[in-house]
Amino acid sequence: MASTLLSARDLSFLLYEWLDAEALTRRPRYADHSRETFDGALELAERVATDHFAPHNKANDANEPHFDGERVHLIPEVRKALEVYAETGLSSIAMDASVGGDQIPRVVASACNAYFQAANLGTSAYLSLTSGNASLLLAHGSAEQVDTFVRPMVEGRFTGTMCLSEPQAGSSLSDITTRAEAAEDGTYRVFGNKMWISGGDHELTENIVHLVLAKIPGGPPGVKGISLFVVPKYLVNEDGSLGERNDVVPAGLNHKMGYRGTVNTLLNFGEGQHTPGGEPGAVGYLVGEPHQGLKYMFHMMDGARIGVGAGATALGYTGYLKSLAYARERLQGRPLGAKNPEEPQIPIIGHTDVRRMLLAQKSYVEGALALVLYCARLVDEKDSSEDPEAAERARLLLDVLTPIVKSWPSQWCLEANSLAIQVHGGYGYTREYDVEQHYRDNRLNAIHEGTHGIQALDLLGRKAVLDGGARLSLLVETARATAERARALGGREAEYADLLDAALERTAQTAGAAWAEGDPAAALANATPYLEAVGHVVVAWLWLDQLVAAHGGEGEFYEGKRAAAAYFFRHELPRTGPQFDLVASGDRTVLDVSPDVL
Repeated sequence: MASTLLSARDLSFLLYEWLDAEALTRRPRYADHSRETFDGALELAERVATDHFAPHNKANDANEPHFDGERVHLIPEVRKALEVYAETGLSSIAMDASVGGDQIPRVVASACNAYFQAANLGTSAYLSLTSGNASLLLAHGSAEQVDTFVRPMVEGRFTGTMCLSEPQAGSSLSDITTRAEAAEDGTYRVFGNKMWISGGDHELTENIVHLVLAKIPGGPPGVKGISLFVVPKYLVNEDGSLGERNDVVPAGLNHKMGYRGTVNTLLNFGEGQHTPGGEPGAVGYLVGEPHQGLKYMFHMMDGARIGVGAGATALGYTGYLKSLAYARERLQGRPLGAKNPEEPQIPIIGHTDVRRMLLAQKSYVEGALALVLYCARLVDEKDSSEDPEAAERARLLLDVLTPIVKSWPSQWCLEANSLAIQVHGGYGYTREYDVEQHYRDNRLNAIHEGTHGIQALDLLGRKAVLDGGARLSLLVETARATAERARALGGREAEYADLLDAALERTAQTAGAAWAEGDPAAALANATPYLEAVGHVVVAWLWLDQLVAAHGGEGEFYEGKRAAAAYFFRHELPRTGPQFDLVASGDRTVLDVSPDVL
């Protein structure tokens, strides 16, 4: 029976026929791997996700974590799933060999992770947070910090978090007030409160490694004065054993609409519940140089933004597969025009509007998965290419695509989840079917790791204009190369190439028009429609690139790819015209409206 988590056939096509992941094994970083090791990792991920993560997804949602004032409690299946994940070696597959990892390409690891995100986003969040935390410390931490904290995370004994937001600051990190005071022994004592901390407290693993943004008194104001600290739940002794409890404790839990399986906390640092070493304050260890914390944290934040897009994609994808299976089995109604009520009912997939909804979902979720894996492939190119120009090109492309890969799946795979509910009809709105939970879980992805609006400001306010627009120009150039290859094939591919070229022209022209007057407020008033339009153009490009890879392929799988691409070019890409028109017009409706009339 085919999995309803992800399509293994689609993953195989994307990894090998389209992105040529196997070619990465010819590079020194990945020389120990082969197609066989990639397939083995994917098969293991699917099996563990299916057997140990998916079964408790609904229980995780119905029995959310609770705090008794001293301890955070979760259902026991969560801990067991994390133990199996670590025991099978999955916790180390993407990590560097220098810390005991298997150093598998990021694009393959992302495909493996998608199985866990589709199976149980609540439990899988502990894994992605830990991976991002470990990667940041590998890049910017000291050798001692790597040995003390990263190795246990790679082994699955410690988990990690990122602590940015505060109750009074939200996304405005320049307004954080958590402070870190230097101690005589070279450590720091951290005081303050952090909000919305996923994985912030639990007893799933031996220790929790918090990465905390704080300001050292006397430093520069605003974001320029932010530093980064490791603040573990338990201090670690020189021999690696656990020491005293640090003074970082939960003040309470946030109760969420979805994503309930991931404990989310308000954390207090240094409020006196514990006094490590007999002194006030939570013990923290400075990462890198003072006042460079936000730059370091972006290493984890950028990875987290891609991870959010991947999670949104996985939820949309599994919802699509479940609604597809339901539509093939559910009998209801008869063909349009059938007059005899005694004729047998047909599966609802026989009805045109149901096929429309399924095709829309397919175009969104397969397009989003292509986007996520393409960005992961860029990470591999950036990290492993022996050609400096190719690595720099990948870095610039990844930079401009990051706000899109975070936001586009969060918007359109949520729409796929909505359509999955609609395909199920009234049943889809009940807790007896999975699709209502997928929708609730996915709704958070447009918010965390930078809201939709923040990603829009990043794209139009920074990425599109930085270095004279070099990143946006590279994106347009890369997509036009796909259009040229498609045009050479003739037929439908050539038709879509012309449509894509026109949309790419609007992408570049509209960014210029928005900034024509040089007024940031006016230029960015309609940044969100620009993000949405460019996201659609990017996904259209990747659909066309898939069509080029699928050219000549025969059978239902390839016909499905062609049908989904046709839907996207004919039903979705035309949406971008009015959005580009609005942005280029300099419309000031939302800029000039008085808050008093709202």
